[in-house]
Amino acid sequence: MALPRTLSVIGAGQMGIGIAFVASLRAKIPVVLLYDHDPSQITRGLEFMDKLLAKDVSKGKISENDAKAAKARITAIASSSASASSNDETNWARELGERGTDMVVEAASERLSIKEGIFRALARNLSKDAVLASNTSSISITKLAGAAVDGLVTSVSRASEEGKSCAGRVVGVHFFNPVPVMKLCEVIPGLQTSEATLEQAKAFAIACGKEVSTSKDVPGFVSNALLMPFLNEAIMCLESGTATRDDIDKTLRLGMGHPMGPLQLADFIGLDTCLAIQETLYEGTHDSKYRPSILLGRMVDAGWLGKKSGKGFYDY
Repeated sequence: MALPRTLSVIGAGQMGIGIAFVASLRAKIPVVLLYDHDPSQITRGLEFMDKLLAKDVSKGKISENDAKAAKARITAIASSSASASSNDETNWARELGERGTDMVVEAASERLSIKEGIFRALARNLSKDAVLASNTSSISITKLAGAAVDGLVTSVSRASEEGKSCAGRVVGVHFFNPVPVMKLCEVIPGLQTSEATLEQAKAFAIACGKEVSTSKDVPGFVSNALLMPFLNEAIMCLESGTATRDDIDKTLRLGMGHPMGPLQLADFIGLDTCLAIQETLYEGTHDSKYRPSILLGRMVDAGWLGKKSGKGFYDY
């Protein structure tokens, strides 16, 4: 299966930068178009990528030439007038279309409305052959594929041949954080995803150096349908006073062999992301086991989002 000649990444946060990093360094895709509506986020992301490359060079994992080549494959684009979450896609999506990108990976905030707006814009402006992928960790790929059909220039039914063809190129590629380190990519087909699109997504992930697992399009997929209730229960244990923060994490690290405790892991994921995923799981299933803990919501309200904000269950 041929790899994309060019890749666009929408979002230059931790996940977007990580995906751009492995695509440029490991898959050696000639151009990685890194898009984010916040120019400062792109600057921080590229600086972080430079540090990662320098670290790999210092450890002898890659050569200086490898690092230079990876950096040369990345073109950073920012928009000063249109957000990727906006329905007014006349700037950013049109530019991606004009550049002729073969594959897009959306790595924006874990909110359905934001992602639907992005997929409507992508379908309207990109080639009909471009693969439209989402790095979502919980949101329905089938819904995003439907949004893509709704974004076509000419209104068509989702069940029409044109609608099915458009939706068929939408797929989930759920990389794990930190992307350069974690070995897995969870690939998720929606109901409409074509077999060719699914195989292209798998080939892309493997070229990025990842092992691939496949999940049906159910709330949370395999990974977060299992992980998030576990993290939520740990937060509830802290909330109820069953054990202290340190004892909860120590128990799972030393008693269960986990590399880090659940509260520290939640901090690394981002407590706002954990809350958004929990809410998606709960809304999608109405199963009480997915109901977010009160403490998790309060910490997000306080702006204590974990490692990225400097404070969560731990201080950073």
